[in-house]
Amino acid sequence: MPTYPEPLSRRTPPPTSPAPASSPQAVARQQARRGNWLKTLHQWHWISSAVSLFGMLMFAITGITLNHSGAIEAKPRIETRSAAMPDTLAETLRRMVADETPPESPLPADAADWVAEALGVQVSGKAAEWSEEEIYLALPRPGGDAWLRLDLQGSEAEYELTDRGWIAWLNDLHKGRNSGEAWSWFIDIFAVACVVFSVTGLLILQVHAANRASVWPVVGLGVVLPTLLILLFVH
Repeated sequence: MPTYPEPLSRRTPPPTSPAPASSPQAVARQQARRGNWLKTLHQWHWISSAVSLFGMLMFAITGITLNHSGAIEAKPRIETRSAAMPDTLAETLRRMVADETPPESPLPADAADWVAEALGVQVSGKAAEWSEEEIYLALPRPGGDAWLRLDLQGSEAEYELTDRGWIAWLNDLHKGRNSGEAWSWFIDIFAVACVVFSVTGLLILQVHAANRASVWPVVGLGVVLPTLLILLFVH
């Protein structure tokens, strides 16, 4: 009697071997990589924290003072100084105006030196507005304002300084207003340090999230709360 192959549905599947367990050496290598990664994150985190600590405190405090600037009263202090220009200097400046000096050229070196000596103001290299009647220099500064006027007709120099106090000074540093190129570079470097601090903090949270169930809900709250405030109240 002929024999027929057993139907596929009745065939016994071949035995499968269990997945090989990770060797102790592989587990040790994985833990070592994780430890090195976490150590690197912590190192960058504390370094960026140390670099940005002072700036972060200053920007946080001035953020509060800026947010309530209308409630913080400031009494500006105004100081004026004046001096008579030497005739030779006044004549030199009038001649430069007649020779059509470019409208935003700085004062010549001898004029800048005289202003520094007579009025105690450093104007070397500062752009000036030239006209037949006067030379005017706007000298804005953090926390105040200043200007210098050289009267070419009366050969008089007049300087005025307005100081709005240290809170206004800090607020202007926060905004980078009239604070110079060096401070602008500091703000950029500080911002990069804050980004490194935040990103490494997020990655450290990711490493610890498996053992701390509250990590991602708290992080999500920090994202959702300002988003809701913007959508609901900022128009």
